[in-house]
Amino acid sequence: MSDEITQAFAHPEERAKAMGGPNPPDRLSLRDYVVSADIGAFQVERGQEQRLRFNVVVELAPQGEAGDDVDLILSYDRLTEAIDAELAAERLNLLETLSENIAARILAEPQAERVFLRIEKLDRGPYALGVEIVRSRADIAGPAVAAETPMPVVHVSGQGGWQIGRALGPAVVVPPLPEKRPVAATGVAQLRIDLLSMEQAAWGMAADDTALTVVATRTELDWALKQGQVVVWAPSKLVLDTPGAPQGADAGVLACWLAEDLGATKVIAHGDVAIPAGCRVPVERV
Repeated sequence: MSDEITQAFAHPEERAKAMGGPNPPDRLSLRDYVVSADIGAFQVERGQEQRLRFNVVVELAPQGEAGDDVDLILSYDRLTEAIDAELAAERLNLLETLSENIAARILAEPQAERVFLRIEKLDRGPYALGVEIVRSRADIAGPAVAAETPMPVVHVSGQGGWQIGRALGPAVVVPPLPEKRPVAATGVAQLRIDLLSMEQAAWGMAADDTALTVVATRTELDWALKQGQVVVWAPSKLVLDTPGAPQGADAGVLACWLAEDLGATKVIAHGDVAIPAGCRVPVERV
């Protein structure tokens, strides 16, 4: 038992060796890679970067005669790039989610067969809190070819409302920012109030039209659009959790940003809503 406990707290390379069996595969490892990131489910963790320590071991498929050709091997840089890319993609609440995303990204590399990954928070107390996972290529194997998300249309509604009958194919509706809403003393509080006001408007639109579904996450958006649905967007999660998202509740700005992020064919502006001049997606006004 003591050996098992020692192994559990050792570097993931020890776990890889213990699970390797005869004829162990070659392994690539990354030790003690420390990055600061905004992550965590508690309110006190939001907006506060904390240090994360990553330890990674990747078991490799047989390489054949790679010789000294760097293009034929899995580069160490691909491990740090996978971590950095997932940290930059969106703000997450859970280390478990981050670890799954990083493992999946690494296993997308043709040379990677199995990943041992440990992530630890270093600033939550006089100790390290963390999660460790083991994933293989078979664990993430899905359909041979994943269905691509259709290119949607993003509608943004003015105070006059919006008609679902005008939408053809997959579409996302960005709700208006109501004129009457509480006024806060700080910008952070005002942003939360404004986003929640937009979400109230979204639920009100869905209540008036049962064909509309309210969605909040990128996963929900992608799934609904693949099904060809028309949905109304509750913006708080993506605005607060996505690096580079607009830090405001202007419906036109958010519609433009979301359309660019989704690869939409166009933005349709209803009523008197204003669309920023720098929008890189074609705008149609109705």
